[in-house]
Amino acid sequence: MTRSGPKDGAPARRTSPAQGADAPVSPRQKTEADPYFPTNGDTRYRVHRYELTLDYRPGPNRLAGTARLNAIAGRAPLTEFQLNLADFRIGRVKVDGRAPHYTHRGGRLRIRPPKPVRAGAAFTVEVHWSGNPKPVNSAWGGLGWEELEDGALVASQPVGAPSWYPCNDRPADKASYQLSITTPSAYSVVAGGRLLTRTTKASTTTWVYEQSAPTSSYLVGLSIGKYQTVLLGDPGLGGVPQTGHIPAHLLTEFSRDFARQPAMTELFEELFGPYPFGEYAVVVTEEKLDVPVEAQGLSLFCANHVDGKRSSERLVAHELAHQWFGNSVTIADWRHIWLNEGFAKYAEWLWSERSGGRTAQQLATLAHRKLSSLPQDLRLADPGRKLMFDDRLYERGGLVLHAVRCALGDEAFFRMLRGWAGVHRGGVVTTAAFTTHAARFSAQPLDELFTAWLEETALPPLPVLAAPVPARPPYPPHPAGSA
Repeated sequence: MTRSGPKDGAPARRTSPAQGADAPVSPRQKTEADPYFPTNGDTRYRVHRYELTLDYRPGPNRLAGTARLNAIAGRAPLTEFQLNLADFRIGRVKVDGRAPHYTHRGGRLRIRPPKPVRAGAAFTVEVHWSGNPKPVNSAWGGLGWEELEDGALVASQPVGAPSWYPCNDRPADKASYQLSITTPSAYSVVAGGRLLTRTTKASTTTWVYEQSAPTSSYLVGLSIGKYQTVLLGDPGLGGVPQTGHIPAHLLTEFSRDFARQPAMTELFEELFGPYPFGEYAVVVTEEKLDVPVEAQGLSLFCANHVDGKRSSERLVAHELAHQWFGNSVTIADWRHIWLNEGFAKYAEWLWSERSGGRTAQQLATLAHRKLSSLPQDLRLADPGRKLMFDDRLYERGGLVLHAVRCALGDEAFFRMLRGWAGVHRGGVVTTAAFTTHAARFSAQPLDELFTAWLEETALPPLPVLAAPVPARPPYPPHPAGSA
């Protein structure tokens, strides 16, 4: 089985406080429906915690689950609300312990409580469901839960989360999660967050993970398979525990390909601020993907990304950078996707520059040359659903950051980046919030720069970094012949 898709962490598909910073945007402030996916999510309430109890049998691909959602109503009483959930059999639904009226059609679970929920009141929802999980259809192919030859994985960006659990599926509605997953004991379960317990009874094992940081529904990652677990480096006191979960036969290649990931983390903490979560895990499955996919505290790679030659190292950097940009600092809606992908792309260039590869200026030159030969019809600030994962969005997004760096100079630019990641940690953001933030670090107006790069479709001239590149720390060198 193969999966393919747009580059650098786009949805995979079959056949992929610092000085001058503005105030953070709270998820509760963002109440507009997502214009690209108006049927996903419900702005009339927000969820602050999910507790998911799942039982999965890989052979028959059978999933049974219970979800308990702790939520808060918005500014108006809730006479009804909806969750997104794919085609499962619903066993029971309760709101504050009482049975509501509900309908379940077209991926939408519509619930009418026995009595309206007061404006601003806390309430709970409980849903029991079961069936054979499968990806949800999208313009990018199947998204979400996918059965593998021997296990399963979840890669939900942007709208695949309802393929396996009921959720308020919009990126601005971030919540904490506890996941309890029971599988046959031959399988390992890896999820984003801290492993609280692993309990074996007879032939099954239950894995309980806690993700306390605010998490968007599409960023809840999960992999079930037969893996060997390795520790990537020694995090030391106060360091970030990093683990790899891989097929045993790929251990040698993986150990080389991911050897510099702890050094990447060290660099990104220097440039972007502290790592935003408690841990970071990488899973490699036997499944084939053109590109890896990020989740919160977790990234999913596949066997084709592991060759022992560090051929996919830029992708290792890209997915790690998403933990700051995309996962901790999350877009309010999908119009702002360049804030995820452009930042992760520029992180690739920064890692290359600071570890002995091509400089960011050289990589920007290559990206600009590539884009100049392609159609000039992409408006980065609002690309439309059709182009939201276009390769050009990634490259042009990286060039925006390079243009801002050229305008600000390195000292102000990296203060700006650390401020952006620090002030908005755990929150949601928009393009307008970023342009306002960046302008506060500049002695000159940046309006023309942002208009040209974000609002207009024509490619602006190549930005040139006047100052010399920073000194390179003594990271392990690139292997011969690599960039």
